Amino acid sequence: MRHVTHVVVNGPASWNTVVRLAELPEPYPHMVLASGHHDGLGGTSAGKSVTLAALGVPTTLVTTTGDDAFASLVLQALRSGRHGDRLRVVTRPARDGRTERHVNLVSDEGDRLSVYLELPTAPPPDDETLDLVRTARTAVLDLADSSRPLLAVARAAGVPVWCDVHDDDGVSDYARAFVAAADVLLVSDARLTDPGAYLSAAVAGGATLAVATRGERGAIARDGDGWWEVGVADAGPLRDAEGAGDAFLAGLLHATLAGAPRAQALARAAATAAIAVASPGIGAPHVAAAAVERLAAQVRVTRVE
Repeated sequence: MRHVTHVVVNGPASWNTVVRLAELPEPYPHMVLASGHHDGLGGTSAGKSVTLAALGVPTTLVTTTGDDAFASLVLQALRSGRHGDRLRVVTRPARDGRTERHVNLVSDEGDRLSVYLELPTAPPPDDETLDLVRTARTAVLDLADSSRPLLAVARAAGVPVWCDVHDDDGVSDYARAFVAAADVLLVSDARLTDPGAYLSAAVAGGATLAVATRGERGAIARDGDGWWEVGVADAGPLRDAEGAGDAFLAGLLHATLAGAPRAQALARAAATAAIAVASPGIGAPHVAAAAVERLAAQVRVTRVE
């Protein structure tokens, strides 16, 4: 019998410089003034992991770090949250010794332009990583080279695969294997010409649930029984939109593991995302499950034709 007590998240944790602007710059030479800037933890897998752990889900993050000073900053940030011992971090050494780094330009409306300063080369999965995936309750395999060989490993072991493909356009090659392998799929509608068709294709291909987030317009979801429309929650003014999608997935997974009905799980996902954008930091590292449940009561989730 498999020992299934934890969620495994595989993918990036980075050290980011976030620059805040009134709006993203136009593509011509000029000067803009930042309204603020800070350095801190980044990376989609880090955002999911700290949010899951804060919600009470035992989580193992498998990520690639270098042997530089930025690796120490990433690990210190991951270990400093309110999640206590619910977050275990397993680091794999980057082949080139570099830790992932970005400069993110973020507008007041939450739009983002990410400039990758360093993108480390991950090693092949080792025995520890393979065992973690095979014995996971759920495997969240984020859009990264290090996750690609783990898709088949999780599927062969019967472990549910959750994938966040961010702003996939439905055409580019990189995300196709992730879409095909996902039991639960999350995507932003930002670059999709027909989000409905995209979600329907994912469910026809084997996903039990496919969700497209739409920013301030909430989300739409498709499962084997039809469509859902997911409203938004108001947790306060927008402070930091970084990791809103990560928080949405973490809230959805937390509720699903707890046995919540589909509508309630989607409401809790929207509530977790709302809390994330109303507070600083990647994802929602200080979120409480009780606060999510209270806010979820404000979210309208309906079946639609």
